[in-house]
This record gives sequence, structure tokens and C-alpha cells, in this order.
Amino acid sequence: MPAEADDTGAVMIGVRLPRRQQRPGRSSSSRRHRDQNGHPRSSDASSPTSVSPSEHIQQLLLENDDTHNVFCQMDTLYTALNEYQWRETARWVKYEEDVEDGGERWSKPHVASLSLHSLFELRSSLLMGAVMLDMDAYHITQVADLIIDQLINAKLLESNLRDNVRAAITANHAHQHQKRRRSMMPTQQESMADFRKRSMKRNFSNSSAKLNRNPNSVPENIGDLLSDSASSAKLNQQFMKKIPDGSEAANILVGEMDCLKYQITAFVRLTEARSIGDLTEVPLPTKFIFLLLGPPGSHNKNVEMGRSMSTMMVDEVFREVAYRAKSRQDILSGIDEFLDQVTVLPPGEWDPKIRIEPPDKVPSQDPRRQQNAKVPEGPKVAAEQIEEEESHIDPTLVRTGRLFGGLVADIKRKIPWYASDFKDCLHIQCVASTLYLYLATLTPNVTFGGLLGLATNQYMGTMECILTAAIVGILFALFAGQPLNILGSTGPMLVLEMIVYSFCIDQGWDYMPFRAWTGIWTTVIIMLVVAFDLSALVRYITRFTEESFACLIAIIFIYEAIKKVIGITKKYPVNLNPEHEYFFNCTCTPPIDNSTYFNATNLTMAAGPTYAVQEMTTMSYANSSSIDFSTLTEDMCEMYNGTMVGPDCGHHPYAADVFFLSVILFFGTYVIATSLKDFKTSGYFPSFVRQIFSDFAVLLAIILMVGLDMAIGIPTPKLEVPENFAPTKPGRPWFINPISDKNPWWVILVSAIPAFLSTILIFLDQQITAVIVNRKENKLKKGNGYHLDMFVVGICVLICSLLGLPWYVAATVSALAHIMSLKKESECSAPGEKPVFLGCREQRVTALVVGILSGLSVFMTKILKVIPMPVLYGVFLFMGVAALKGMQFVDRLALIFMPKKYQPDHMYLRHVPIKRVHLFTLFQIVCLAILWVVKMIKSISILFPVMVLGTCIVRKLFDYIFEQRELKWLDDLMPEDKKMAKEDQEMAGDGEKDQLLNEEESKFNYNRVNISEEVNKTGMWLQVRRSSTREDSLHDKNRKNMKNEENSEKKGQKAAFYFGENA
Repeated sequence: MPAEADDTGAVMIGVRLPRRQQRPGRSSSSRRHRDQNGHPRSSDASSPTSVSPSEHIQQLLLENDDTHNVFCQMDTLYTALNEYQWRETARWVKYEEDVEDGGERWSKPHVASLSLHSLFELRSSLLMGAVMLDMDAYHITQVADLIIDQLINAKLLESNLRDNVRAAITANHAHQHQKRRRSMMPTQQESMADFRKRSMKRNFSNSSAKLNRNPNSVPENIGDLLSDSASSAKLNQQFMKKIPDGSEAANILVGEMDCLKYQITAFVRLTEARSIGDLTEVPLPTKFIFLLLGPPGSHNKNVEMGRSMSTMMVDEVFREVAYRAKSRQDILSGIDEFLDQVTVLPPGEWDPKIRIEPPDKVPSQDPRRQQNAKVPEGPKVAAEQIEEEESHIDPTLVRTGRLFGGLVADIKRKIPWYASDFKDCLHIQCVASTLYLYLATLTPNVTFGGLLGLATNQYMGTMECILTAAIVGILFALFAGQPLNILGSTGPMLVLEMIVYSFCIDQGWDYMPFRAWTGIWTTVIIMLVVAFDLSALVRYITRFTEESFACLIAIIFIYEAIKKVIGITKKYPVNLNPEHEYFFNCTCTPPIDNSTYFNATNLTMAAGPTYAVQEMTTMSYANSSSIDFSTLTEDMCEMYNGTMVGPDCGHHPYAADVFFLSVILFFGTYVIATSLKDFKTSGYFPSFVRQIFSDFAVLLAIILMVGLDMAIGIPTPKLEVPENFAPTKPGRPWFINPISDKNPWWVILVSAIPAFLSTILIFLDQQITAVIVNRKENKLKKGNGYHLDMFVVGICVLICSLLGLPWYVAATVSALAHIMSLKKESECSAPGEKPVFLGCREQRVTALVVGILSGLSVFMTKILKVIPMPVLYGVFLFMGVAALKGMQFVDRLALIFMPKKYQPDHMYLRHVPIKRVHLFTLFQIVCLAILWVVKMIKSISILFPVMVLGTCIVRKLFDYIFEQRELKWLDDLMPEDKKMAKEDQEMAGDGEKDQLLNEEESKFNYNRVNISEEVNKTGMWLQVRRSSTREDSLHDKNRKNMKNEENSEKKGQKAAFYFGENA
């Protein structure tokens, strides 16, 4: 106002006076919904209603609004040099992580233990504070202005505190991952103002000025603002790997301010998730903001309330409530539902300072979302959910009634996945699986070939087995319904080959043509099995048969591995008396014809150690008559046409410590492979390093043990692979003509008898292994193909029969090793959360490459011959032990030796008496022992598949010994048993109907408990409300005093309108 205005003769008309401060009166609507102290009436927010919070929440969750995972970060307000700064103190992805007292590291993720009092205080603060669920803001300055306006309009904040509160809300954020760099913390020589100028972008302040003029406006350079604010601080990109895709941020801001005399609270949900500043350490848009500021001395209280809010924001159900809430009452109902589900720990039995380790498995939260869900009955009930349908009972195991109907269905089912079967191999884990599987299958092929050569007079040997592994492996990998199966040699097939060969020799028939006709008949019978969908009989193979078969094969692997290592002593004996020199009982004798001693063709002498002999460097024909042949080495004896005679002849020269080094290599391979496989669950090194060590565990173990063997130099037995691509038996052609002059024409018909027996062997070995591979525990998603697998196996049998190659079927342990080497777990797991098993990498490339490498083994002899056999035996031991892990039979077997108080909490122990469990285990042990005896006695091992089939009959007899309820938990129910159990359940349900109704009536009042009503009755809630009432009364009193002071200052200062001079 100009100075001339004070003149008495001045006339001032139309002068616009400053807007008068609005009087702190209450509107009519405010009066209707508030009590005499200004608080919302109980009927507005938490009045007793007929709808419980759970029912309210379940109705709210029926809406189809999009929700996201939430990353929650809690920042605490600090003051430095009269300036505010937010410092990150805790974060939640699923579990809580706190910044330790030193401020240099994060704590270990742990389950948040909350105070019930802090939950009540949080509920009270949201009941009284500002709840803004539709805020449209683009920057933290906009958010601050809108929050402050809401608080002032609701009479929750004095207007003269606007600037202080706004400065606190918009203060800079210091994140823990930035390690307190100079750009993040002011030094003693630097003022806070200079620090803020460095850390904030210039257009930050320019845009803030625009927002101050109009908080609802959008700055013109909002795009540049967001990009600059996101890059103003180095974001924690590494931690983003732990956060699920599509997540949004919830920022919890708590602190205390000297200018405040009471608590202010605001819960904000933005209309769209946006990057509104450097609030979050990770590049995530902010969706929720919770602001809690209190007077001095309320720091610990505010932090506990912030922890409570953060924990609820990462809760699955409350998070969805926060996204779908339309009013304050929805948020309060979400808190009440959360309180209804919490588990209370007694104060005298638990120390809240102890950090609770995250559990291995968390129960599903779906019952909380479902309407008419049962009242929570405690943590025991949550885990007792089971699926009625078992793993191998699926539509593919139902007869279609059409010729080759099952085969056609399998092909249609697999065609959509065929392209992905080749694309899904693009992972380093598949490389490790390929190398591991190649070395694990090469050794049994070589060993089986040697045994088969002895049984068939070298008609089929090591070279034929290697070629079979290549041909069958490639064909099965390309066209099978379940390419994760691995085909290999089996003991019963070896026995069958021995029987057929001996029968042909006794009859004077040509073996290979007779075997070719046997293979042709086998193929025909397999095609009939496929045509009539007889693979559907797999439905009757339950867990009892599966685990008996798989456990037996695994035990055989372990037994054979140990037996092979001990067998090294036959070729390399142990000298049990080291004080005396060990002698071989094998001496050289002179030739019968003494006229010629010297063999010029054997001048090349193999380098090697000699024992207890005199080195003979010069010998000539002149003094050959004086040669002492008993002192000659094997090479010298051969050079002078001598003959080695003795029981130890044919063995290698004695070398010390071969057996002991073999034992070290054997157990070393197993221990290293097992340790590295389990290394991914340890706490050392980053997760990706642990994963690589785990994937290449077996390969690394082999490389380390091969290096140790080469470094020591003791001649341990090595892997022997044929060097020439030719049939084992000289003169045998590759293609076998089924027509032979030695065999009569009716041999074609006779060969159908062993063909029928071989079909039983192939069908049971193949389908039992397929059932084990396709179990639900492996979480395979691309479907199985029992009919297609049998069709491909039948074609492979035909090809192998005409080429004179052994027949290969599914190898159980190799298939399980393939499955376990391809298991994948969730890469994006929250800190503290155990990785979730997602399934297996279902593809065809690993088995395909294994088949190709098997065929190329002939050309890799120089590399393979350096691998000691004890190392490969250690791989066998690892495969056998790994196959036993996770079997229910093994767990039940361990229970026999455990006292009841130390027994693990298996689900079947909750429903089946322990004596009945032991009885079931005892029957399974007896069946396993019978299978073992039949398998190990060669003369009767041909009956092994028949005995496996007998286990299905034994399982059927269990219906007369055990109840269906017990079999449901201990085993799988057979198809007919499922129907019987369902009918029994329905009949029992009719008989117990009245009893259930009485129980429901007795529980009715309990089910109708309304947590919101009960909270209002608790003494803790009344105390919180009284404390809040006292704070608000003080707030009203201070506001009244402040208004009186303002009125006294303005007294006498009135606006005057002068129309003339005063007389």
C-alpha cells in the first residue's frame, strides 16, 4: 500500500484486502461425523456390523482390479545441520531386512515379529489420519502439497507448520546401497545447503516452483524431471534380481519433528504407479506412500508402527485390499482381517529380539480369499490339503477304443511342444547335464559290452553297445513322447541274451538270424500293445511298485560300484606285509625247442617297473645257454620265446598302492560331487556362482580326481574304449540276414516264444521308469507319451535286431539322474525365501547330444583312456545315492530306528498310526528282498520282470490288510479303489450328517466373531484411543490458543473505506 494512503484526505475505493485466515470452524458434515472432541464417531469407521472383516475382504477381493507385488522400503527422518534427510532403515520383498546398528550392512532376512500394541496404534492412526486413495501426482512435491492440504482441511495440522512438514517430506533420501558416499552425506566442512545443491538436480527446484504455484498442475518438463530424478542417485540394479517382475513400490516414511506436538498420519495410493523422485533404492514406480510423523520422543513408537505397516503391505491378502480399497473402512477391514489371522507368541516363551528364520514352506493364503472359508483353526490345519488325483492317473492312461488311438493322441499332444523342445535347451545347465550324462552312461555301456561279449562269444561286444547307445539315443531323443528318459542296458536283457545264445548253440542253429527273428516278433507284439492302448495298464502301478523298483535299481548301482572297487584287488593285490618284498607267482620257463632263444620281432620293450629281477641289459646268442629264465620279466621272456607259467600270470606287474589310490579316487569323486551339488544351498559366494558349481558338480569331481591320478602317477585301471569302428567278432557283417541255411523254416515260429518274454521285459522296464519320471513331484508341463514311447522303442528293437545290436530300454537310474540334473528353481526369490522348485528343463537336446557323443566315443579314445575306472565307479555311487533321496520308502525305513519324539513331521504320520506305517514298510522290505534275490541269481534273474509284476498283485492284496484311508496316505489308490473310497466317504457322510450339524451349531457363535467389534472392547484399544484423545485435545487447545493470539494481534486493525474527510 502506498504511503499516501495515510493522508486524511485520501479516498480509497475498491481496495482488495488480503484474504483473511479461515476460521477454524467445523462444517455441518464434519459435525455429523465427529464427536465433541473432533474424532470420527465409532459408527463411521468401526461400528459393530453384521459383516465380519473376513467377509468384507472376501467380497472386496472378488473385483477384477489389477494388483502387483509390492517392494516396501521404510525410511526414517533424520536432522543434520538444521536440514532433514531420509535414511533407509528397512526393506521388505517378502521378509524383513534391517540396516544394522553400524549402518554398513543389511541384516539377514527374517520373519517380522510385530507388537500387537503397535498394530492397534497403527489402526488408530489410520482411523484418525488422512486416507487418500485417488491421488493423481507426478512428483514428491505434489504429493507433499496434497497431503498437507488434506491434513489442514481435516484440522489435523496447523497451517503455520506447512513449510516445515513440506521440507521434511521432500527431503533428500539416502539409500543403504550407496555406502555413504560423499555425494550422499555432508561433511563437516560442507553446509547442508551446499550438499542439497549438489545432490539435487537443477530442474528439481524449477519444477518445484511450478508445483508450488499450482499443486495440481503437471510440469511441462515432467519427462526430463523423472529421468533426472531416477538418475540422480545410483539405483540398486543388482537387487532388482530379487524382486518379481511388475512389482511396484510402497514407501513408508516415519520420523519425529521438533515442531510437532502430536502425531500426523497419511496413507496415500496414487492413481497410477509413477517414479515420483528418489524415494526408492530400486528403479520401481511408487504406488503407495505411508507418512507418519510424531513429536519428539516418539521415534521408537513410529518405527514399530512403520514396521507393522510395511509387513502388512507385503502380505498377500492385505496388499490386494490396498489395491482395491475404495474407502477408509476397506483399509481398516484389511487390518482387522490381518489381526484375525495373526499367530500370537507368548511373552514368557519367546524373545522378540530373536530373528525368526524364514520357513522352508509357507501355507497357501487362498482360504483367506475364499468366501465361506472356515475360521482359522491354527497352523496345523493349513498343511493338511491333498490332491485327490494322483500323479500317473491322467487322461493319457485311458483306453480310447480305437486302433492306435493313444498313439495319435500322444502325437497331437507333443507336436505343439516340439519346437520348444529345442529352444528350451539354451541354458548352461543343459551343457553340464549333457557332459555328466555322457560320462555316466559310457561306463555301463563299455562294461555291459564286455559281459555281453563273453556271453555271446563276441557276437556282440563293447563296440556294438556303443553303437546302440548312439542309434537308440538319437532316435528316442528326436521322436519319443518323454525324451527325458534315457535308454540303456539292463541285467535281465543280458540274461535273456545268454539263454537265447545257449539254446541256439545246443540246437546247432545260427544265433544272429534266430535273434533277428526274435527281435522282429518283439516289434510286432509291441505294436499290438500300442495299437490296443495296453499302456493304460500303467494305472495299476502305484507308488509301492515304483519305489520298490527304483530303490532296487539304486541299491544295485551302489552295490556294483563298491563291488567293482573291491574287485580291483584281484588285478592289483594288496601287500599286507610291507616289510617283505611282494613277488608274483608267475615265472618264465624256457621254450621247448632250445635251438632258438631270440625273437627279433619282439625287440620293442614296454617301459615299466620290474620287481625282484636282475636287469639284463646285454644278451647275445653266444651266451644264451646260460640264461636263467626264472629271473626274466614278462617282456624279456617273450623276447626269448619263453613261456610265463603260474597262477598270477596274465596280471599286470605288481604296483604298490593301486587299490588304495583307487579307493581315494572312488570316495573322492562321490564326496566332491555331493558337496558341490549341495553347494547351492550354502552361504558362500554369490548365487550364480553356487549354481554353476552345482550344475557342473559331477564334471568338476571327475576333472579333479583325474588330475590327482595323473599327478601321483600310480597305474590305476583306466577306461578302455575300442579304437576301430568294426564289429567285435571278426568277419561278422553289420547287417544280419534273418534267413540262414543252418536254421529250419519253423525257427521263425519258435522265435516268438523268447520274443514274448522279451516284450514283458521291455514293457515293464520302459513303463515303470516312465511312470517314475512322469510323477507329479517332477512338475513336468509338456505331458507324457506312454504309447509313443513304446512305439519308438519297438522301432529301435527292430533296427537293432537287423544290425546285430543289443536291445536297450529305459534305464531307471540314468533317467532319474537326467531329471535331477535338469531341475530348475526360481531365480527371482525374495531375500530369505527358499528357491521354489519350478520343474525340469523339458527338452530333447541333452539326450540327443549324449547319443551323438556316444557314437563319437571311438574317435575320442585318447581323451577317455586317461579317466580312471574308480572315478567312474564314484559317479555310479553318486547316481545310486541321489536316486534314493526323496523316496517315501527310505523315509519310512529311517523311522524304524527313530524314537517317536525325534521323528520328523511327515504328513502321513498325522493320519496313520506308527505301527501301521511300520507294517507297511515291513511288507515293502520283504518284497524288495525277494526282488534282490531274483535279480542277483543269474539262473533265475530272467523272472525279475515277472516278480516286479507280482508287486502289483501284492499291492492289490493290501486292500484286505489296510484301510483305504491309510493307503491314501502311504501309497496311491488304484482306480477301482478310488471309486470304492469315494462311495464309502459318501455313505459315512450320510451317517455323520447329524453329528456334523451339531458341531456346526456349537461352533456357530465362534464363527460369527467379529474382530472389529472385539477390538473395540479390548483394554489395549481403549488405552490407545485415550492416548489419541489426549493428543487431539491438546491439539485443539493449542490451536485455540494460537487463534486467540492471532486475534489479539489483529485487534484494532480494521479495514476502512473513506468517502470524505472526517469532521
